[in-house]
This record gives sequence, C-alpha cells and structure tokens, in this order.
Amino acid sequence: MADSVYDVVGIGFGPANLSLAIALEERGAEWMAAVFLEQQPSMGWHRGMLVPSAKMQVSFLKDLATFRNPHSRFSFVSYLHAVGRLVQFVNNQDFFPTRQEFHAYLEWAESQLAHRPQYNAEVTGIRLPEKRDSDFVEVEVRSRLPGGDDRLIRARNIVISTGLVPRMPAGVERDERVWHSSEFLTRFRTWDGGELKRIAVVGAGQSAAEIVRFLHDEVPGAHISAVLPSYGYSIADNTPFANQVFDPGAVDDYYGGSQQSKDALWQYHKNTNYSVVDDEVIKDLKRRVYDEELSGDRRLTFLRMTRLLGVKRVANDTRVSVYSLLADDFYDFEADLVVCATGYAPMDPARVLGELDRHCLRDEAGNYRVERDYRLVTGPVLRCGVYLQGGTEHTHGLTSSLLSNIAVRSGEIADSIAERRRAR
Repeated sequence: MADSVYDVVGIGFGPANLSLAIALEERGAEWMAAVFLEQQPSMGWHRGMLVPSAKMQVSFLKDLATFRNPHSRFSFVSYLHAVGRLVQFVNNQDFFPTRQEFHAYLEWAESQLAHRPQYNAEVTGIRLPEKRDSDFVEVEVRSRLPGGDDRLIRARNIVISTGLVPRMPAGVERDERVWHSSEFLTRFRTWDGGELKRIAVVGAGQSAAEIVRFLHDEVPGAHISAVLPSYGYSIADNTPFANQVFDPGAVDDYYGGSQQSKDALWQYHKNTNYSVVDDEVIKDLKRRVYDEELSGDRRLTFLRMTRLLGVKRVANDTRVSVYSLLADDFYDFEADLVVCATGYAPMDPARVLGELDRHCLRDEAGNYRVERDYRLVTGPVLRCGVYLQGGTEHTHGLTSSLLSNIAVRSGEIADSIAERRRAR
C-alpha cells in the first residue's frame, strides 16, 4: 500500500525543481499536493565550485522566479532586500553575482519552502500500480537516515531533475589525488595529503580557468600546469544578440525547427556556454603569466593543444600521461594532484524511470520524444504525467541544462500539470 498520494512528486531538489516548487507555491498551495525527494542531506548546488572569485555567467535577473513573475517574493532582488544587501549590490554595478552569493540566495529561497522537500530520500524505483488503468505511478523511496524505512508514494505527475553527471576523461578514475571539478573545493578544504608542489588542471572551460586562478592564489609554492585541448582559453560570447539564444522564445524556435536548424543553432552558439571562459578571467590569467615572465619565477604553465591520456600511481607519485598535438609526441610528468574540469554528461532519465522507461516513446535517433511542455510522450498504458527538467537538449535546445530559463520552464510545467488536472 502507498502511504501518501501527491499531485506532483519531484525527483531531485536542485535549482530547477526548487523553481518548480516556487511556481506551485505561487499558484496556491491549497489545490496542489506536492513533494520533492532529494537523496542528499540538504539542498546544494555545485558546492565544490563555490570558490571565492567565481562569478555567475547569467544575470541575477535570471533567478528562480523573475522571468515568470517579476513580483515574486522569491526573486534574487527580494533576497537582497531581506538580508539587507540590496543597496550594496546595486552600488557594485554588476549584473553577475558571485556563485557564493547566488548559492546563499538558493538556500534562502529553499528555507521558505521547508514543507516541500524531503531530504535523505533516495528514489529506488518507479512502477505502474497493479491496476493498469490507473492515472498514478508508484514511487519507491528509501530513507538514507540510519534505521530509515522504505515507503511507497503515489503520484499523478512526476518531475525528474536529478542534475548533470560529472564526466571524467576516458580511462581516468577518481581517487584521493585525482578529482573532478564538481568536488574540488570540498576536497581541497579537507586536503591532508601533504604539501602540494605540482598540480595539473585539465580542461579549457570556465571551471578549469577558475580553479587555475584559485590554486595560483591559495597554493603560492605550487607549480600549476593547465592542460588545454585548445591553444588557449576561448572567450564566452555573451554579446546581446548571441545571448538571445537563451531567451524563452528561443525554445519555441528550437523546438519547432528542423533538424538542420537545430544543428546550426548548436554549431553557431555553443560558444555562449560550452568550453568557454569569461573575458575577465582570461585577462587575469594572462596578466599573471606576464608578471611571472617579468619576475623570472614561473609557476603557471599552459600545455597547449594537449590531450590527457591517463593517470596512474607510481609509488607515492601520480604520473600524468599526455599527448601534445603541437609536438606530435607523448610524454609523462609528475603531479601531486590532478583536477579534471572536464564537464558533465546530460541527465539520463532512464536511470530513474526504471520499468516506466519501456512506456516512454523514442524518436528514430533513440532519444526520448518530449512535448513542448517538457512532458515525455508515453504509450497508452502510462497516463501519469512524466516531466523532465534537463535531458531535453535534443528537443528544447541550449537552455535545457542551464539556469537561464528555469523560471519560465517551471511555470510552463506547472501550467501543464494544472491544465491536465482540470481536464480529468
């Protein structure tokens, strides 16, 4: 027997489903029973990359609510006013807050919705009930708390938002001296592996550049090697016309476009977000290199057009194997620490859907078919709404895994759920 019945069960409680919880709250909580299940002990968003100098790459106005509801009490401006920093923020004359401040905003918004999330709640399965004509699915939940019980929740709609998956270079495994950037700051703050003299940072995107800069400041005795697959860092295109690709209306253009237009959008505008770095960070790193050349004390080295081939432990050392396209040669070097800022794989809904996956229809390329309202197209047996917050890059475009459009997207999902509810 299921112990609870909900109109909406959200799986995952990062920024996307937090935004959905806000959209539902502002619609009126009395008509919508909703709960959000998060396997972590608390809400957190890229905690491993909250380095002090790291800034957001989207405007503060692209928060959890403003583009959907400019009057929302959950906006970033409302947060600044609540904590007494609105005047100071305005005086900074900067559209881009630090990641630390934006994370504090997320925690502030979450604290006002304490009745919505259930933490330490791991979804172990989703299935159709025995009564096959039901509009529900049954969500199996296991508590991660000591002595916690398994339980069953019935849902009329599920919204999956389990986030991106850290991606390591092929053949490289994480260990105590090989990290992914997603865990960087957490592991750095608790490092007890001895003095760091040689550090390698792999990757050419924003996180890689920020980690290089952070380590250059925080470990003044270390030599830092930045392993770049390109000749240098590429600047992020954040110019006004290019940024229109993140507008809510651009989702309609992408969704309704041909495959040729979809491919062209990715080709022309992936440099707005993927494997690119903000101008300020690039200039700062270049200035540091210039200053070191003047002083003769070189601690920062850029290995251009270089591919990481492998990492292995040799006695107490970590040996990094690379291939230089410029020299057309293979070579090794030693490092005390290797940080792989090598990005993320898109959310894979199949990992959560379980037996429901066979009822979700796919296109000729094997991708899920997704309606404009982010609802999976399903067979006649599955009548429950299954929505995705992420994993829809092939249907909805570049904003699918980014913050830019979450306020509008969450509103569209809430509207869809409400409309389907009225149609019953």
